[in-house]
Amino acid sequence: MSSNLVIVYHRQPYEEVEVDGKIEYRENKSPNGIVPTLKSFFGRVDKGAWIAWKQADDPANPDFEQVIEIEDQHGAYTVSRLPLTAEQVQSFYHVSSKEAFWPILHGFKERYNYDPVDWPTFREVNWAFAEAAAAEAAPGAVIWVHDYNLWLVPGYLRTLRPDVKISFFHHTPFPNADIFNVLPWRKEILESLLCCDVVGFHIPRYANNFVSAARSLLDVETLQREKVKPEMKAETSALSEQSVVTELGYEGRKIRLQSSPVGVDVDYIETLSKSDATAAKVEQIKQEIGDGQLILSVGRTDYTKGGIEQLASYERLLESRPDLRGKVRLMHVSVAANSNMTAYEEIQQDLEQMAGRINGRYGSFDWQPIALISRPVPFDQLVAYYRAADVAWITPLADGMNLVCKEYCAARTDEDGVLVLSEFAGAAVELATAVPTNPFSHKSMDGAIEYALDLPKDERRGRMRLNREMVRKLDIRNWAEDQMQAFGGDQGAVIAFSREVA
Repeated sequence: MSSNLVIVYHRQPYEEVEVDGKIEYRENKSPNGIVPTLKSFFGRVDKGAWIAWKQADDPANPDFEQVIEIEDQHGAYTVSRLPLTAEQVQSFYHVSSKEAFWPILHGFKERYNYDPVDWPTFREVNWAFAEAAAAEAAPGAVIWVHDYNLWLVPGYLRTLRPDVKISFFHHTPFPNADIFNVLPWRKEILESLLCCDVVGFHIPRYANNFVSAARSLLDVETLQREKVKPEMKAETSALSEQSVVTELGYEGRKIRLQSSPVGVDVDYIETLSKSDATAAKVEQIKQEIGDGQLILSVGRTDYTKGGIEQLASYERLLESRPDLRGKVRLMHVSVAANSNMTAYEEIQQDLEQMAGRINGRYGSFDWQPIALISRPVPFDQLVAYYRAADVAWITPLADGMNLVCKEYCAARTDEDGVLVLSEFAGAAVELATAVPTNPFSHKSMDGAIEYALDLPKDERRGRMRLNREMVRKLDIRNWAEDQMQAFGGDQGAVIAFSREVA
């Protein structure tokens, strides 16, 4: 049976676990996140399919199970796994996506590495994704493609299946034309994206940047521009926009541009936050901290996350404020995203050296200024640290959205705590009452964290209350509904979505 909804995403929608020599497909450890939300849509269609890739020693091996049927709490759906060799994975994902596209998307032209890119392999893998999606889709189905490593899929799909509706969501920033056009394949990428019916971005700035790139190379027409919604134009953010292009015309077709920030599952996080287990863990953490204050920073080990700049700011804080020594502690969680990539290994080494130097310079037998955590923290434990932390210090140099800051606010059911947030995180356009900081400025970084540590209780609670209201309003359900409503018209008969999707 063909599928009404086909989701194309590089990750498989479950975790594979080997038990007694057999593979079991288990739910993701945390129901909070993008994958469980996407799977939830399968419960609202007659038939759904998910297209992903899986590394295979021999893609031609007849024993490789390419199509499997899954039935879980979200419904029954098909998963098509594309068998990719280790060489294809390295070329398509680690080199093209991470060494060439990732730095450009985040504005780091100096880290862009064009030389090792094998563009024919990137095309080949994207074609395989498009073929698999085309084979699964029912007539007039919705095919929802996710993220930049599948940029060419929409163009191939439009050739293979002109009858389907194609939506693409960009989970990273989208740079302006001056940055994006560094890519030699810029025109091919843009032409593919303009084959979509809907192209989604987190915030209006990224949508407008996409338009600027398209205009620089192609004869596109602006058909509609709208004022940005009040909840997405915080004046404290460097990424705010006053108006946004919402519809383009290209080669006789209309392309809807949707600006919808991904949110978090607030209900789930609040339930965890209020649990007895969390309360016990919070009490344990506070006993360890004593009368001191806890600053929490959580992110991936990535040059875009500003970890080095943050530790440098913390060191300056301890130097300029001797009264804080022994009274404040930074828990810096930095988990490697790609452990086999040299760039991330270097960042991890730099973080470890800086943390060691700061601890050696200011630490004592009974107090260490920094706890550097390089392994993943289970989400239920992370929620307890959110509850215990006096300050969440989230300072990326560039970030498409950043859900950690939203998780922190959702977890603060006590309406206390201070969020210090980089104005270059997409979430900053929503969270107007966070303490803003510019991670490129020593003065701004140092001033923001010092201000946050000294905030009186009434102001802390007032800011957090407003941040929590916004996080709940623009939660994961709002994002899902907003994306799918962009199809409009006849698509309402194909997929019946509501605010109860997740």
